Amino acid sequence: MCLSHPTAGYYMNTSKPVIGSEGDFITSPEISQVFGELLGVWLLSQWMYAGSGREIRLLELGPGRGTLMHDVLRVFSQFPAARSATKEIHLVETSPAMRAAQEAKLSFLAQTHGWTLHWHDGVDQVQHDGSKFMLALAHEFFDALPFHLLQKTHHGWQEVLITSERDPAAPTVLKPDTSAPSLDFSSTAAPLPTNTSRFRQVLSPTPSPSSTVLGLSSTRFQKLPIGSRIEVSPASFKIARRLGELLHDGEEGSRSAGSALIVDYGGDKVYGNSFRAFKDHKIVDPFYRPGQCDLTVNVDFAYLKEASADLARHHGPLSQAIFLHRMGLQPRLDALKAAAKDEERRKQIDQAAKRLVDPTGMGTQYQVMGMTGKTKKVLTDEERWPFIEAVQHPESAGVGRQPSTV
Repeated sequence: MCLSHPTAGYYMNTSKPVIGSEGDFITSPEISQVFGELLGVWLLSQWMYAGSGREIRLLELGPGRGTLMHDVLRVFSQFPAARSATKEIHLVETSPAMRAAQEAKLSFLAQTHGWTLHWHDGVDQVQHDGSKFMLALAHEFFDALPFHLLQKTHHGWQEVLITSERDPAAPTVLKPDTSAPSLDFSSTAAPLPTNTSRFRQVLSPTPSPSSTVLGLSSTRFQKLPIGSRIEVSPASFKIARRLGELLHDGEEGSRSAGSALIVDYGGDKVYGNSFRAFKDHKIVDPFYRPGQCDLTVNVDFAYLKEASADLARHHGPLSQAIFLHRMGLQPRLDALKAAAKDEERRKQIDQAAKRLVDPTGMGTQYQVMGMTGKTKKVLTDEERWPFIEAVQHPESAGVGRQPSTV
């Protein structure tokens, strides 16, 4: 509700930008065009490996201002076969303000090449079409979806709820978890004032049907000890499964109907204390100014895999730094700097790239997972690239498991 309420939601606000230097946070596509270009190269390669015979449908979940899709489309426009094969661009977006920004960003390019733009309120509205090859993106999308916070007790999984600090009937107050959440170190810890006195977390008195079902939704959760807390997003599970359905060619079963890239905070594990808010590029208390801050939670990539395990193959996740290095970050930077008009521009290009692969920030905080529709064919290393273990291809990572900055 704080993010998507029709009138008071954070993303519905038209009075102040939410993304960029004037907003509350910045994303990789806004930092450097190279990010979107390299993601576009991976998507294009998946279509080529599939045979390049089918028309292309592009899909993005939560496209922001349209910058990422614009950079991907520029890549596709450079290849005549891909340019002519691309027919539809589908954008899942609920915010009218964001839709307007996306239309302004993408319309000229789409009209120039005869591509049609389609907006949807949810991914369930995107129809499956096995005759076309679906190429999908979800960048900083799953981290903004609703989640439930559960705690394992001797009675089962009980939900952690939020109540007013002035509610005398509230059940037992939970002590804060002492483990540090995963943070985006490109932002700073919050010196801003917080409103934590207005709200507090409380533990439901008994397990509920929903908390019980969610606690049993993964075998990984069942193995956790008493006292564990987990952030579980049934919305993420549902959307990941729908994405798998769109990539799966159920009728033929012998060829893929598409591929996808998911880029987000998180890792291949469940988290219990990663919920946080961003305001003016600083991390603040999640209860600070509801509806005026961006809210985020780390993504459990293993949960996304479980949701679509029977429909898609999953590759990674890899850190953003490793993914970009293996996809050719340095050669692309060299080309951009060679074309730069002066030394100042060359420095800007370098600085932006360093931020994308910073080992203390975006380079490791963001993870990249690939999805390909299941086929009977065994994927080759080239088709799985760059999701190859560094130990198998040490030369491919350039700097192994911990890439240095550019």
